[in-house]
Amino acid sequence: MGDYILAIDQGTTSTRAIVFAKDQTIAGIDQQEFAQHFPKSGWVEHDLEDIWRTVVETCKGAIADAGIAASDIAAIGITNQRETVALWDRATGEPAGKAIVWQDRRTSAICDALKADGHEALFTERTGLLLDPYFSGTKVKWMLDEVDGLRARSKAGEIAFGTIDTFVIWRLTGGARHVTDATNAARTLMYNIRENRWDDELLSILDVPAAMLPEVLDCAADFGTAKADIFGAEIPIYGVAGDQQAATIGNACFQPGMLKSTYGTGCFALLNTGEDAVASQNRLLTTIAYRLDGKTIYALEGSIFMAGATVQWLRDGLKIIDTAARSGEMADAADPEQDVYLVPAFVGLGAPHWDAEARGAMFGLTRATGPNEIAKATLEAVCYQTRDLLEAMHKDWPEASGAETTLRVDGGMVASDWTMQRLADLLDAPVDRPTVLETTALGAAWLAGSRAGIWPDRDGFAATWARDRRFEPQMDADERARKIAGWDDAVSRTLSER
Repeated sequence: MGDYILAIDQGTTSTRAIVFAKDQTIAGIDQQEFAQHFPKSGWVEHDLEDIWRTVVETCKGAIADAGIAASDIAAIGITNQRETVALWDRATGEPAGKAIVWQDRRTSAICDALKADGHEALFTERTGLLLDPYFSGTKVKWMLDEVDGLRARSKAGEIAFGTIDTFVIWRLTGGARHVTDATNAARTLMYNIRENRWDDELLSILDVPAAMLPEVLDCAADFGTAKADIFGAEIPIYGVAGDQQAATIGNACFQPGMLKSTYGTGCFALLNTGEDAVASQNRLLTTIAYRLDGKTIYALEGSIFMAGATVQWLRDGLKIIDTAARSGEMADAADPEQDVYLVPAFVGLGAPHWDAEARGAMFGLTRATGPNEIAKATLEAVCYQTRDLLEAMHKDWPEASGAETTLRVDGGMVASDWTMQRLADLLDAPVDRPTVLETTALGAAWLAGSRAGIWPDRDGFAATWARDRRFEPQMDADERARKIAGWDDAVSRTLSER
């Protein structure tokens, strides 16, 4: 057995592969962006063949970058964009259509109909989720409803469903394994998170055949073996977790009360609540943080749909920046006297509002407003939304509000010192940035490495977590309150029902 771990981080806009050495340092890395498809307003799709191609090519690139052979890799860990739906033919492996991405809002009418029929309370009780287009279940229903013959083929066992981890594992194992882990299953609207099983009643309501569902395993388990003809050697797949849960693990948030927030395409904050599945009264999600050795640990989660994706909009839509890094420089140069607010509801608003029909808006514009002020408003929007999530978590779980909050962060946006300082200022809480920013991949790697026996156990891994920098709040309390009041007003004007 080799000493290296290969982590596959299949994200919303790009696929990344990282080879970690036994001491948990990065030995090799590769990344590729892939096309986003927007066939209609509010629709977001991915080509599954693009995803598969980038997985294979980035893995080979990372192995080459590390200067090792595939036989030097002890195990593979996989982390993935959650909720995105893949359907494919079991016999041929061919996709049954493009993947419907978690950002996609086409199932709003289905969600509204289910709510009108009084089903939301049942779904929330069983799954911890809300009836929102964000989650997988209504996306699967839409595909089965809209594609001729697909439901009949699914009932006959000819069509497989999976989140992206499941599809990648299917391809890596040559169709030998149709499996997922508990964290990905927990995001489908079809999995009972308290009983850890697919829920027949929910499947019946959605009219989704159980025959198309994968087997659900712990996060560290035997998910199968990657075929030798893909990378040059057979490699066991020992770890799987959805991206936000993998980041929670990578940030070593193993104790109840620990909090992490990831700033990638979206922003996702998870608060570890231990073995207590806390039912939110503030429209947060109750979800599985991880399941190891058959023991389930839960979390409260707040989801923001647009974080780095809004910065990408500055670059690709407005074309006022060339690189994402420029946004922090421009924010620092912005006029401090201008209060410009951007509510980035491009695909609706997530927690704690869950308004699928809201759309983006900007407030406070004057003749003096320019690109710098818009960049500043974009970065501040992420900070304001994180503050909204933290406030809701404190209301839901008093144990969290009784202790001093420290936020562990990761994701591409945390490289911006300006953004992290503004985050600390608006939260009125310290923000800790780790030395290893690739915490999502690191979490998947730890699952695989610990299962392979070459990485430390939970306590040993937690002891290795190291802080690069702590950002302490510096903003005056009155200034903070004034700015938050302006944000709250802007959001209230953006909601679809006011």
